[in-house]
Amino acid sequence: MKSNAKSSITLPAEELKQVESLRKSLKAKSNVEVIRRGLALLSEQTHRQKLRAAYQNASAQTRESVIHEIQVLDRLSSEGLEK
Repeated sequence: MKSNAKSSITLPAEELKQVESLRKSLKAKSNVEVIRRGLALLSEQTHRQKLRAAYQNASAQTRESVIHEIQVLDRLSSEGLEK
């Protein structure tokens, strides 16, 4: 698609009312700006969800070894402290 290419999207009446209502509350210049903002938010949310899933996966993969290392360090940190 060329940059600045025109496209037309027909929305059902209810969705068009929602876009127009958002345009007013967001003080957007046009309905297109409302749609662009919505797409940007959706893209950002999707990116965050993927990032969150990657962190959860990495945490799950390293959890067992981290717990083991913490147990080893706990024993070492208390050496020589007994009376």
